[in-house]
Amino acid sequence: MKIQDTAVMLENVRKICLALDEAFEHIDGFGHNTFKVNRKSFVISGESEKGFSLSFKSDRETQAILLQKEYFFKTPHIGHHGWVSIQNPAEEDWDELTDLIQEAYLRAAPKRLVKKWNELHKK
Repeated sequence: MKIQDTAVMLENVRKICLALDEAFEHIDGFGHNTFKVNRKSFVISGESEKGFSLSFKSDRETQAILLQKEYFFKTPHIGHHGWVSIQNPAEEDWDELTDLIQEAYLRAAPKRLVKKWNELHKK
């Protein structure tokens, strides 16, 4: 995977995460780009020899559904808490990933931000 491809993917993640109220980016001790709200992580991205990886906070029910898809896997070390990862997401995966990132945000956000989100996104 080319460096520019991983840079584009990180920019996609940044654009999605930082559009969410009070979300911020932090580089953790392992060099991962971690996106947080209220000091709680909801997305972690990183690079390795395998390319770009994206991990997001989920619940166990959603995790079980996602793990049935071949491109998702349980996040090492934190998967037992419901976290799910994807390696080198394809362009067509980003609509689904946007929804999953927003859900991850809502799992980590304080109630006042969840309420505000729900009010703004009523169907």
